Formats: sequence, C-alpha cells, structure tokens
Amino acid sequence: MARLNDMTVNPPTLEDIEAMALSAMKTIPRALLEQVGAVQFVVADFPDREILDDMGAKSEFDILGLYSGIPFGEAGIVGVRQDVDRIFLYRRPILDYWCETGDDLSHVVRHVLVHEIGHHFGLSDDDMERIEAAG
Repeated sequence: MARLNDMTVNPPTLEDIEAMALSAMKTIPRALLEQVGAVQFVVADFPDREILDDMGAKSEFDILGLYSGIPFGEAGIVGVRQDVDRIFLYRRPILDYWCETGDDLSHVVRHVLVHEIGHHFGLSDDDMERIEAAG
C-alpha cells in the first residue's frame, strides 16, 4: 500500500483502496458485519456506462460506490439468486472527492462502505451517520 507521503506523487492504486476498505471493515459494528454475509467488495476505477445511465449520472465522477444485488430482507421474496451481492468502490471518484474535501482518504473509503452497507440493509441516512460517528 502506498504510504501517505507517497500519495502526493503516486495516487493510491486499486489495491490501496481495497486495503483501506478491508481495514475500514474492521471498524464496522460487529452486529452489522455479521449480517453482511456474502457481499463481495469490488474496486474499479469508474462505474461502467450502464451504471452511469441507470443512475442518471452526469459524470463518471458522480458515483463513489454502489450496492449491487438483492437488498437485505428481499432475498427470500425473489427466489433463487442469480448472482452474489457486491459493493463497488470507484477509485477515481473517491480520489476526486478526497482532493475536493481534504478529508482523510481512509475516512472517505469508510464513509462509502458504510453508505453502501446501509443500502444493503435499508438503513436511513441517520442510522448511517450514527454508524460513521461510532467509528
């Protein structure tokens, strides 16, 4: 993983963002993590065109992360799963947000994870803010 002072010369790689996400997962409340189960985490530079179109994004930088799959509580309703649930983290938009806000990059990655896990569970924005504040 790139050291913080290296990031001014070499931006964090996909692998760096993934390592930050794995580290951030250790700070998510255990009760919530136990329910996450088989959700996979995928780091890509940008969302694909179909995602951008589906989300009505004006720019490829508009989406920091995305939950893809059957929301928690609806899995039994839809029958047999066709694919695994995934949380996508989009490196370039995350880095852009990081540069714009000046927030710590590991906090930005954690914020995106909490937000997307929150979507998985149908949590409110207030619930997600409480989870973020606890970490």
